[in-house]
Amino acid sequence: MNWYVLVAALLASSVEFVEALTIVLAVGTVEGWRPAMRGTLLAVLALAVLTAILGVGVLHYVPINILRGIIGVLLLLFGVKWLRKALLRFSGKKALHDETEAYQKELGKLQANKGNTVAAQATAFNGVFLEGLEVVVIVLTMGSAAHAYPSAILGSAVGLVLVLMAGIILRAPLAKVPENVMKFVVGTMLTSFGSFWAGESLGVRWPGQDLSILLLIAAYLAASWLIVSSIKRRDVATA
Repeated sequence: MNWYVLVAALLASSVEFVEALTIVLAVGTVEGWRPAMRGTLLAVLALAVLTAILGVGVLHYVPINILRGIIGVLLLLFGVKWLRKALLRFSGKKALHDETEAYQKELGKLQANKGNTVAAQATAFNGVFLEGLEVVVIVLTMGSAAHAYPSAILGSAVGLVLVLMAGIILRAPLAKVPENVMKFVVGTMLTSFGSFWAGESLGVRWPGQDLSILLLIAAYLAASWLIVSSIKRRDVATA
C-alpha cells in the first residue's frame, strides 16, 4: 500500500466530489431527484468508459520513463493551479471558497429555467463529469507513475463514500468541510509528486527515493508560508 498516493488521492477526490455534490443537490432541490440522478449516472458511465480507455492505453503503450515525465508535468500543472489559488485566498487576494454561496448561485441559475428538466439533467451531468474528470486524471497519473493503482483507487473510493454519506445524511452543501485548507494541502502534494516524477524522468536521483517526496512537501509548504506572509506584510505596509 502506497500511503502517499492513497492520502493524496483521498484528499484530491474529496474536494472534487464535494463540488460535484453541491451541483447535484441544487438540481435535485429545484427540479427533483430523477433528472439529478440521471445526469449523475450518465456522467459516471462516461467517466468509467474514459477511464478504461485511458487506463489501457497508458499501461500498455507508453514506456514508464516517458510516462513519468508526462505525469510529472500534468501533476505540476494541476498542483500549481490549486496552489496558486490557495495562496491568493490565504493572502487575502481572492475570496475563500464558500460551498454555501456556490450552492445558492447554482440554485439561482436553475430557478431561472425551472421546468426545463433536460437542462437540469445536463447541469448535473456537466458538474459530475467535469469534477470527476480531474479525479480520473489524478488517479490514472498517480497510480501509473507510482505503480500504485490500488492505493489511488482506494483513496478516491473512500473520498467518494465519505462525501456521499455526508450528502445523503445532510442533504445540504458540505459547507463545514475545510475545503480551502484541503485544496492548499492537495496543491502542495500534487506539486511535490509532479516535481518528483518529472525529475526522475530527467534522470534526477532523489536522496532517500520516495522519502524525498516528504522533503518536497515540506519545502513547498515553507515556500508557500513565506509567500503568504510576504504578501500580507506588503499589504499592511502599503495600507
